[in-house]
Amino acid sequence: MDGAATAMPTIWGINCDQSNSEESKHKMLIATLALVGCAATMQTPTQPASAKSIYDFTVSDIDGNDVKLRKFRGKVLMVVNVASKCGNTPQYEKLEAMYAKYKAKGFVILGFPANEFGHQEPGTNAEIKEFCSATYHVDFPMFSKIVVKGEGINPLYSWLIAHSTTPTADVKWNFEKFLIDRKGHVIDRIGNRTPPDEPEVVAEVERALGS
Repeated sequence: MDGAATAMPTIWGINCDQSNSEESKHKMLIATLALVGCAATMQTPTQPASAKSIYDFTVSDIDGNDVKLRKFRGKVLMVVNVASKCGNTPQYEKLEAMYAKYKAKGFVILGFPANEFGHQEPGTNAEIKEFCSATYHVDFPMFSKIVVKGEGINPLYSWLIAHSTTPTADVKWNFEKFLIDRKGHVIDRIGNRTPPDEPEVVAEVERALGS
């Protein structure tokens, strides 16, 4: 090259002909760690690979105790995201009436408080429990407040949506209902404005109980 000095490449501002110096080694280490950090932040959180069934999930009840949903294997379930300050809140009364009527046949309602819609469930779990008991005498299983839409969505709800009749649609509002058959399959997704005692809903619950 006619005696001309060969230009050395640079990596993240570090000249490679200086790579033997302690300072350059330190800079290279920092650059490598930064690259690793960037790659890590690009990864998307995923659901547990083992969650193949609703019975694979463990959730916290309204008192903070772990509950394995496999305890409900063989039951017909209605999973509902509930709220205390919503126009749909009076549905609690109809949900409790349905639970009382059909629980002996294996029907269970699972209530999950959520605050994503209009911030209509702002209370603590203890406050929610007191409200449900005092106002609607709720006896069906209630669980700790969770996220049912958007960032931080609970894996249970990701699973319910993905296995429902509309697997790409988010939960729209409080009191949406997922109906689960005795084998753990999501057989219907019932809108928030549809009361649980709607004749079509009752007929579907009765069919599921008879299967």
